[in-house]
Amino acid sequence: MTPAYENLGLSQMQSTADQAVRSLAECCLCPRQCRVNRLQGELGFCRTGRLAQVASAHLHFGEEAPLVGRQGSGTIFFAGCNLGCVFCQNFDISHDPGSGLEVKPEQLAGIMLDLQAQGAININLVTPSHVVPHFLEALVCARQQGLNLPIVYNSSAYDRLETLYLLEGIVDIYMPDTKFFHSGPAGRYCRAEDYPERAREAVLEMHRQVGDLLLDQEGKAVRGLLVRHLLMPGDLAGTASWLSFLAREVSPETYINIMDQYRPCGQASSYPELCASLPGGARDAAIAKARSLGLIRLDSGPRIRLKDLFQFMDK
Repeated sequence: MTPAYENLGLSQMQSTADQAVRSLAECCLCPRQCRVNRLQGELGFCRTGRLAQVASAHLHFGEEAPLVGRQGSGTIFFAGCNLGCVFCQNFDISHDPGSGLEVKPEQLAGIMLDLQAQGAININLVTPSHVVPHFLEALVCARQQGLNLPIVYNSSAYDRLETLYLLEGIVDIYMPDTKFFHSGPAGRYCRAEDYPERAREAVLEMHRQVGDLLLDQEGKAVRGLLVRHLLMPGDLAGTASWLSFLAREVSPETYINIMDQYRPCGQASSYPELCASLPGGARDAAIAKARSLGLIRLDSGPRIRLKDLFQFMDK
């Protein structure tokens, strides 16, 4: 799989990285537009400054099959988050940037190259929205040293269009995790009432850039959009509305993983409605709804291997 960025000149990539880094002086990377000077150590919502923080990096076999193949996805979990859901399953990482290790661009490049050496079939950036400049400058360094893996942008979908524009021609596979379709729950559970609008804009832009998900002869993702959607108690996520949006406004060929592994984490105990369980058959009902809307590319769900799960938990 030849990554998209191999079609770009190094000077063009460096120019894009420099532009992104300069934007940190008055940070508006994400829809929160905190306008803090991260170059001088000021911290906004994501609590991340000049250097990205990596919580863990390893071959991951619990992702969707097209991202894993037989060799695993080279997954980099960044600490901090620009969304900050109160029920996050990675709460300690997303709400505490200090849980990660600060890395310079050349160190982040080294992590990507090490994952390639381990046999990863892609570089999977988890929660990258607040560290796009950091990634871009590291990618230039990594490419100069031989990185040739596709890039997966694995975000909460709370992405600003102007930042996504910087990633055009660089990201091969966009994997947004669509959360709340309505502003009420978005404001209550992640302090982002504009999440629904921003997320829909982001998904449309991601699809414009890479199109529907393409698989090679071995079933591995080559390029395109892969959407995740987490079912929530009381239909807080607005599942039917999201499915309708994807089918009618994005593409009926959208590859989607409807996930039913929600469990109360983080600060969910402070919200009784978040402590409820999903009703039996919730995923089957959501899949039936998706099919009724013409969505037929439905993933069977991540394949969690105990060995991989324990490796992640140990980190």
